[in-house]
Amino acid sequence: MLISIIEQAMLILASGWLLTMNMRKMQAHPRLLPLTTGVWFGIITIACMSMPLSVGPGVLLDVGDAVIFVAGLFGGLLSGGLTVVLAGAFKLWFNDADSLVSVMRMLMALSLGLIGKYALVNTRFSLTFGYLLPTSLFLNGISIGFIYYSVEPQLHAHVLSMTLPFLVVAVPLTLMLIFILKDTEHRQQEQQALRVSQARLLAITSALPDMMSVIDEDGFYLDIMPDNIIFPGSKDVRRVGQNVSDVFPREYAQRLLAFIDRTITEHKVTHMMFELQQDDGGRTFESVAQALDTRAGEARAVVILTRDISERVKGETDLRIAAVAFDSFQGMWVTDKHNRILRVNKAFSEVTGYSETEVLGKTPSIFSSGQHDSGFYQDMWHDINSQGHWQGEIYDKHKSGKIYPQLLTISAVKDEQEQVSHYVASITDLSVEKENAKKIHDLAYYDSLTGLPNRRLLLTSIRKTQRESANSHKLGAVIFIDLDQFKNINDLWGHAVGDKLLVHVANQLRKVLTEQDSLARLGSDQFVLVLSAQADDQRQLMAHLDHHSQMLLTMLDQPYTHGEQKLRSSACLGIVALDGFNDAPEELVRQAELAMYAAKDTGKGERRFFDPHMQETISQRLLLEEDIIRGLEAREFGVYFQAQFNSDSQLIGVESLVRWHHPERGLLSPIAFIEVAEAAGIMSQIDSVVLLRSCEQMAKWTRLPAFSDITVSVNISPAQLYQHGFVEEVLKVVSDTGADPKRLKLELTESMLVTDMQQAIARMRQLKEAGIRFSIDDFGTGYSSLQYLQQLPLDQLKIDQSFVRGLPEDTSSLAIIRAVIAMATSLGLEVIAEGVETEVQRDILLANGCGLYQGYWYAKPLPAEQVEQLDRINNPTSTKAIG
Repeated sequence: MLISIIEQAMLILASGWLLTMNMRKMQAHPRLLPLTTGVWFGIITIACMSMPLSVGPGVLLDVGDAVIFVAGLFGGLLSGGLTVVLAGAFKLWFNDADSLVSVMRMLMALSLGLIGKYALVNTRFSLTFGYLLPTSLFLNGISIGFIYYSVEPQLHAHVLSMTLPFLVVAVPLTLMLIFILKDTEHRQQEQQALRVSQARLLAITSALPDMMSVIDEDGFYLDIMPDNIIFPGSKDVRRVGQNVSDVFPREYAQRLLAFIDRTITEHKVTHMMFELQQDDGGRTFESVAQALDTRAGEARAVVILTRDISERVKGETDLRIAAVAFDSFQGMWVTDKHNRILRVNKAFSEVTGYSETEVLGKTPSIFSSGQHDSGFYQDMWHDINSQGHWQGEIYDKHKSGKIYPQLLTISAVKDEQEQVSHYVASITDLSVEKENAKKIHDLAYYDSLTGLPNRRLLLTSIRKTQRESANSHKLGAVIFIDLDQFKNINDLWGHAVGDKLLVHVANQLRKVLTEQDSLARLGSDQFVLVLSAQADDQRQLMAHLDHHSQMLLTMLDQPYTHGEQKLRSSACLGIVALDGFNDAPEELVRQAELAMYAAKDTGKGERRFFDPHMQETISQRLLLEEDIIRGLEAREFGVYFQAQFNSDSQLIGVESLVRWHHPERGLLSPIAFIEVAEAAGIMSQIDSVVLLRSCEQMAKWTRLPAFSDITVSVNISPAQLYQHGFVEEVLKVVSDTGADPKRLKLELTESMLVTDMQQAIARMRQLKEAGIRFSIDDFGTGYSSLQYLQQLPLDQLKIDQSFVRGLPEDTSSLAIIRAVIAMATSLGLEVIAEGVETEVQRDILLANGCGLYQGYWYAKPLPAEQVEQLDRINNPTSTKAIG
């Protein structure tokens, strides 16, 4: 019997360990926890029944009932019921004579456990020794009672004699199991509370708009979070361990140390303002410091919140300037959102004759002359509310009663919630400012930047040319001009440079105009040239347009000098013939625009004549767009994987590539749909599918030893990187799929980072903190520079296949490859070459320090199941191309 007691005790201890492990492992899957808990309790109960305490001939006792009781107490009805089912099935399987009694004991134990769980929630019952001891005695006593009435009468006396020894064994074992699980549950609750507390603290600190730093009394940084707003362009934003004298100029470092010493000495909140010179000019900062409580022997320290108040200072300066401007020679008044006058300037009183005290609190209706009907004012306020401003001529009444014309400008001022808070109006007496009439005309019909006619005047010019064409029976043309890469120039050099380029283009186009031609700017980088009706027939017109359009393309492709930099902005042309009044002016412009977009589709510096089939092409694009949306809803998009190998031909990773399993067209590569998807703004949805499928496959591969350490690279598009909630989406997909974030690598192209470098860096760092890695794809083909490489949290550079393809003959490509490898080595980054198609290319790359490869010489993009069959995994020395 002693051996049985030891066995039961060891079994209970092992059971507690197993249940503890189960609760910890299944914490991430709360829905499965009751099932797995019930299974383990069932197994433990069966084990207890398999090793009973022999207390006499034909009398076997075990603590299985206690285990079922604990299952109901901790696991509830689902776990306890599953335990009873498993244990009862075990008894019935062996068809023991006391199977029915055993099942009744199990149900009784489960009922007591469920009653105890209910009492824990709804009564003062608790898992303390004082409550559990009588409960355990009652439970095991009833078990003895069931056995007493189920054995032969001659064994009753023997059962009674063994009751006390059994209770001495069973009760402590029951309490032992309960207290083990109680301790485990308590620890898990504490850990969960700790995680919640840590997450809350991190969220609070991350939400701070300021930089929070902890610095000790000697000037050493102990911590910095969340972002270094003082040095936004610095690579090492976390300067933990560095001294302020190593970070800041000597003058400011000494001032900061004095500020820290004052905060510690006074032991109260202190303030400091300071200015620092940065690449973009001087910036003003405000710091608030508080001394920290430290333990004996530790260096004293302060926590400092630093905020960039440059905009606030600038705003205050602007307010002072605005105050001076308000008191200018132009009459001005300000109203609240209810149109009640709050303030007027001196010039206003000179124009209207009213003093400030006479108009405060009143509405501008007191100036009404009665010469404008209600429709006039309705139109005016419609423009103000929809566009934010209105300007035009209006007749008002002077205080003396005189009616006079004035130029009135009203602008709506909006608050941070985009709600109108005030209206600002300026007035000019047109009786003394005759020149304002010309300004109004220019604003209505001409582009303010280039001085060219706008769309309204363009349509008038087209109608005039149509009349000439109809009268002379000659043909003219409309040419739609759109500059190439104008957005990139704006992004790289700023809008001021872009505006200068537009003025330069306008001046160039003016040079080729005849007196009968007209030129207009529609907006942004789009111009329209209307050629006068001079061609006698279609053949003559086409010959003239062929020569004229080529001349325009050549002229627009000439470099434009900005400082020491030469900027090029070629153009695409869309051309449509003008023949009398066959088409409305708006339709001619639309047709020319369609032709221009057709030219854009073929490349830069191209021209196209309008063809009615172009409308059909657009219709086909719209149909493909709808088909893509349908395919997304039907889950037709999936991923193929192209394997990546090291210099020993060992599989080290894969790149995920999207594929469309079209029900009618078969398997489609991205070239068949990617352009339409990007133009339609649904590329981010496809990217999300690729990320999800890649992470799901990565999680599956963790169960295969050969794939347990490989990385999975996923391409990220600009639409996905800059969309709201991108970081949260990636982390959620990784969490939901169970993928290892340390084996996920996101690939970005250089050009997409130009859009908003600082936002891209911030999001990359957030993902980097979770373990996700980053690679720059197509490196060397875009805006490669050491400046952004130093800022970006990269792990890998990918040599573009355009350079690899030229090997071994192209020495220029080899020189670029060597430079990329040297740059990556100096920055501590991996280098992988894509597009490796021959052994010679691989050998050249290896000889120059590139040890990671991807290309058709190794493997084509394959489904996941075929990637798993690559013979290179089982035969690392194989050099045969796969796929």
